Order: sequence, then structure tokens, then C-alpha cells
Amino acid sequence: MVPFTAAPRRVDVLVVGAGPAGLAAAARVAAAGAGRVEVLEREEQPGGVPRHCAHGGFGTRIRPLTGPRYARRLTQAAELAGAALRTGVSVLDWAPTGPVLHTTGPGGPEVIEARAVVLATGARERPRTARLVPGTRPAGVWTTGELQQAVHLFGQYIGARAVVVGAEDVSYAAAGTLRAAGTEVVALVTEHPRARTSRARARSALLRHGVPLLTETAVAELLGRGRLSGVRVRHRDGRTAVLPCDTVVFTGDFVPEHELARRGGLVLDPGTRGPAVDGSLRTSRPGILAAGNLLHAVERAGTAAHEGALAAEAVLDFLAGAPWPDPGVPLTVEAPLRWITPNRLVPAARPARYVLRTAAPLADPVLHVRQDGRLLHRERLGPGTARPHRPLILSARWHHLVDPEGGTVRVGTR
Repeated sequence: MVPFTAAPRRVDVLVVGAGPAGLAAAARVAAAGAGRVEVLEREEQPGGVPRHCAHGGFGTRIRPLTGPRYARRLTQAAELAGAALRTGVSVLDWAPTGPVLHTTGPGGPEVIEARAVVLATGARERPRTARLVPGTRPAGVWTTGELQQAVHLFGQYIGARAVVVGAEDVSYAAAGTLRAAGTEVVALVTEHPRARTSRARARSALLRHGVPLLTETAVAELLGRGRLSGVRVRHRDGRTAVLPCDTVVFTGDFVPEHELARRGGLVLDPGTRGPAVDGSLRTSRPGILAAGNLLHAVERAGTAAHEGALAAEAVLDFLAGAPWPDPGVPLTVEAPLRWITPNRLVPAARPARYVLRTAAPLADPVLHVRQDGRLLHRERLGPGTARPHRPLILSARWHHLVDPEGGTVRVGTR
């Protein structure tokens, strides 16, 4: 723990993270007159990932926006509602008791005490080191987020030839960013047998420009001293080849930014690796809520913003004196399903729906919800809906059938 250095400054609601989830939560709570609402963001500008996503598709289908415009709209809504946005501020740790956080920023270290805290710290892509890719340590190695910030926020030179590791939505977004920066995309490389993307138009555009998609292929080694000179790839049948390039972008493989949640002693869900939450997005610690891609790495910005607003409603209830519920019944999934959220079942917190992901395609999936061997619900999702890059939606019509004194509720495909 970081030691106390001063008496804590008090606010009513503290939101950690100024992405879509955090800004939506702050706007809703501040508009309801909840008192002093403060948002802390370690970046120099609020808005989160959409801030450096130049492509469209944000907002509503009726009026889609580019990422920067969407970020500005969320920021303006929070400010107009009366929330105080503080950028360049990092949250370091929690105090031993109470919702008290240690921070550091342009004004130095500070201790902030809040009546309620909303964690909206988002998610990150695992870098090359976390993926255990061997080889040298040259310049020219990026993740998608680093690449987009370098191009769209700082106008940096990226390189002449790039390999993109991955073949999902974010991979095609990275390829588009590279082409916008004047960098030739040598290939997209994925260990999977096919692309895992819904960006058919983006994929077609790359194919028209002669960019190959190498499936069932892994990056086996990075080459070069000082600057990347190429990547060695290995096909599933054992064949290897070297792709000459001076840039490689590792995409996808998102994990929640859960360090602060973990240091705060919150119960983490083993599937999502984010905080375990009930249908109102309340965590295991009273007064602490979580929203956005901290709960599920990674879903769309609109989903994160919706959850921020949902968490805000629970904050308002808590500030009005509503009791914090017991942890409830755990909700988990069986393979090939990867995770489900919300993942704690509390009788008074029925969500509008449950969101799941699968690790493998399912032709005509039927979800079964069971508790202690008892079938609670059976739901057919329809052909072609269960793919690794798409969220699956499970209704909450069975929620009232759960025995609050029973065992874990499991969702499977059998």
C-alpha cells in the first residue's frame, strides 16, 4: 500500500477512467445531482480508445460518428452535466479501509475519499512480451492502441513495410491505420484457420491491394538489431518463412486493466478476468462498481457507454441508502464458451441481458442454463450467430428461477 501523505480530499462519486463507460457514468450521476462528481484519467485527454480511432461506426446506427467525434460528444455531455474531468492523473492504490484512493498528477500526490467509486479502466492488448514471442528486441514493434495513437494523435512515422499479427476486427483497423500512414501492409498473420472479423468491406479492400491473409500461421521469431528487419513465421505443418518488414503490429488478445481492482481486493471473475459483478454492476466491495471493458475485454464502445449509465443508476441507489447486496450466486460458463457477464446472480439485480463469448464457432447453438443439475432455461440462438469475434446474447427470463441458496449456475451448449 502507498502510505498516506495528507488528509483525504472528499468527493461524492469518483470515476476512474474517462473512456465511454466512465464518461457515461459521470454524466448520468452528475445530471442527477449526486454532488461532487470527479473523473480521473491518466491520459492527457478524455475520451478513451475512440479518441484515436479515425474510422466511423461509433454512436447510433441512425447517426454514426467517427471515434474522435464520439469521444468529444461523451466528454461534452459529462462536462455539461457538471462532472469535473481531471486528466494526467494516475490512480496508484487504495487506502487500507474505505473507498479512498491514492493518486498522482500535475499537482503532485493526493488522497481522495469518495462515497462511491466507479472503476472504468478499460482493457489493453497484450504486447509482444506477454505473448512470449522470441527473438531480438528491435524498434518497430507495436500494439494497435500504440499504433493508432502514434498515427492519429502524434503524426509519427511508423515504417515502410508492416506485418499485422491477427485477423479480427481490430486487426483490420490496424491495417487501415498503417495504410493511412503510408506504410505497406505485407501480410496479416493468424493462428486460426480463418479470419475472425465482421469487417468484410475492410478485408475486401486489403485483398484488392494484394495483402495476403496467412491462416494457421504463427509468428515464431522477431529478427533484426536496432530496427526490426523481419519476422519468422511458422505454418501449422512446420514450414517456416521470413517476411521482410520493419514494423510488426500485435493486435487483439485483450485483457482487462484490472490491476486497480485486484489491489482493491475485489473478487475477479476467472472467465472475464475483470471484477465479478451482479446485474447492476456492483462488485464484491460495498460502494465500488465497475463498467465497460474492464468487465469484458473487449466489446464495442456503445456497450461500454451503456454499462456506464447502468452503473450510474446503482450509484444513485447506493447514495440514497439502498443496502449493498450479498455476493450472490456465481454464474459461469462451460467450454467452448469463454465468459459471461454479469457473472453474479442477485435476486434484486436482474440484468436486461447477459453477454457471452465463445472460443470456437458453433453452427446452431442452443444454450442451456443449469443449477445443481436442474435445467432453468434453454435458448436457441440461431445458425451462424456464435463466432469468436461476436458477442452472444442470452436473455434473463430465467433469472427468477435461480435458488439464491443453491450452487453455481452454469451456462453450456449441450
